[in-house]
Amino acid sequence: MFDFIKAKLGKNKVIAGIYHRIRHHSISERQFREDFNQFLALSCSKQQRFLMRWNDRYPCLNERTQFTDFDHHYIYHLAWAARILSQTKPGYHVDISSSLHFCTIVSAFVPIKFYDYRPAEIVLSNLTLQHVNLISLPFEKNSIKSLSCMHTVEHIGLGRYGDQLDPDGDLKAISELKRVLAPGGNLLFVVPVGKPRIMFNAHRIYSYNQLITYFSDLDLINFTLIPDDAIKNAIINNANSEDVDRQYYGCGCFWFMKKNK
Repeated sequence: MFDFIKAKLGKNKVIAGIYHRIRHHSISERQFREDFNQFLALSCSKQQRFLMRWNDRYPCLNERTQFTDFDHHYIYHLAWAARILSQTKPGYHVDISSSLHFCTIVSAFVPIKFYDYRPAEIVLSNLTLQHVNLISLPFEKNSIKSLSCMHTVEHIGLGRYGDQLDPDGDLKAISELKRVLAPGGNLLFVVPVGKPRIMFNAHRIYSYNQLITYFSDLDLINFTLIPDDAIKNAIINNANSEDVDRQYYGCGCFWFMKKNK
C-alpha cells in the first residue's frame, strides 16, 4: 500500500517529503495496542483519574515526527497577509473567500467583512460573513480600500465548489477585484504558481508573467514566494519570475495597489 501511495505522489516534492516523514515515523497497530496496555498498567498502579477502555480508543498513528508537519502554503501566506495589515492598519478590511483562520484571528485587531460562496456560520465580534459570487461582486466601483483574495481565484470556474464551469472564471474574478478596489487601495492576492497548468478540478497554477499581465493596470508593491522547498526555505521576499519558473507548485503572494487617477 505504501509503495502504491508513493508512486501516485509523482513529482509533488512537498507532499512526497511529508509522506516520507510520516511513513518513517508512523507506528503500527500492534505497537499502538502495546502502548495502550502499558499505559493502562501504569494507570492501574496509581489512583485512576480517568476511565480508560479499549472501546474508547482514538488511534493517532502518524505523529511521532521530529517536527510538526503543517501546510506551508497556508501558514506562510496567511502570516504574510497579516503582517501587511499590521503595517497598513486599515479602518476595516474586506476578504473574499480566503481562509477562515485568517479572518477570525485578524478580526481581533481589524474589523473584517468576509464574503464567501459558501459562508460559514461563525459569530465573532468585528467579523461579518455573507454570501458572494466572486465573478459578480455586489460592491460599487472603486469602493474598497483594503481587499484580499487568497488561494481562491485558482478555483473559480472549475466546479469544485458547485460553481458554474467556466474556463475564464478566474479572469472574470480578477476583473471584479480590480473593479471594486479603490484608487490607492491595497489588494492582497495569492494563487499557486509554477509552470502554468490546470489540475482539474482542484485548481489552476499560474506563471509569474501571466499574473503580472492580468494585473498590469495595478502597481506591484511586493511579491513573496513560498517555494516547493519551503521546508528548507520558508519564503522568498522580493522574488522574481525566474524563482517562479523553478517551482512545481509554489505559492505566489502579490501585494498590489491601484493607481491613483
